[in-house]
Amino acid sequence: MTDDAPELRASDADRERVAETLRDALAEGRLDMAEFEERLDATYKARTYGELAPITRDLPVAGGVPAAPAVSLHKEPAEPGSWASRITGGEGSSSWAVAVMSGFQRKGRWTVPKRFSCFSFWGGGEIDLREANFADREVEINCIAIMGGAQVIVPPGVEVVVRGIGIMGGFDHREEGVPGEPGAPRVIVTGFAFWGGVAVERKLTKAERLLQKEQRRQEKLDRRTERRELQSSRHEEMRDRWERHWDRQEERMEQHRQRHEERWEQHRERREQRRDRRGHRDY
Repeated sequence: MTDDAPELRASDADRERVAETLRDALAEGRLDMAEFEERLDATYKARTYGELAPITRDLPVAGGVPAAPAVSLHKEPAEPGSWASRITGGEGSSSWAVAVMSGFQRKGRWTVPKRFSCFSFWGGGEIDLREANFADREVEINCIAIMGGAQVIVPPGVEVVVRGIGIMGGFDHREEGVPGEPGAPRVIVTGFAFWGGVAVERKLTKAERLLQKEQRRQEKLDRRTERRELQSSRHEEMRDRWERHWDRQEERMEQHRQRHEERWEQHRERREQRRDRRGHRDY
């Protein structure tokens, strides 16, 4: 940690490095569970280097060496398509939506603000986060649905928390409790539903579904090829068995023919001997 730049914003990678140091300290017995949870919560809430600095200042790393700077001013570029690349900071591209006897959509490439609000009355709306970027690691979507509804679609890997209230309506809690992937944003769905509902679904994007379909198709082709190769090997084995069988049959027939010829030759010789003996007696 550099003390000359305490106000610089920390990245998710910085917070993960601090969290890893805390996990090592917990495993070594340097922190108890209460201290670990308190410091870990402070880690994920920290926004600047100055807020991260005190969290691991009194902790060594493995081997008892004093802890090195937990964060670095040298930022590595986020891998394209990773969660880090999708948490962009700043303001959202849209912060509210209204549907009165109509509908609205927020989908595709857009930036979800820290708080997005929507209202639907005799209508409905769709808030699709599958291809969206996020202004913060934790965003809140507040939905008010009166005789209407709203659908929130999140990609796999995102943690979902539902805190809405429904009166003669409801909020969908099915996606709660699914742990998020490391570095993934956290989506909190709040609001109120009266004679309406707010649904939360976890779906793949169209490109991901096509990729998954292509993978299943390729796996099916691979299995079919394996079956054909197995059948071919079995057919080859059966053919070899038949060939060995006919070879044995031909060998047995040849042996039988030879024995028959030998017996016939012996019989012919005995006849000649008897004929010779009869001729000798005549003289």
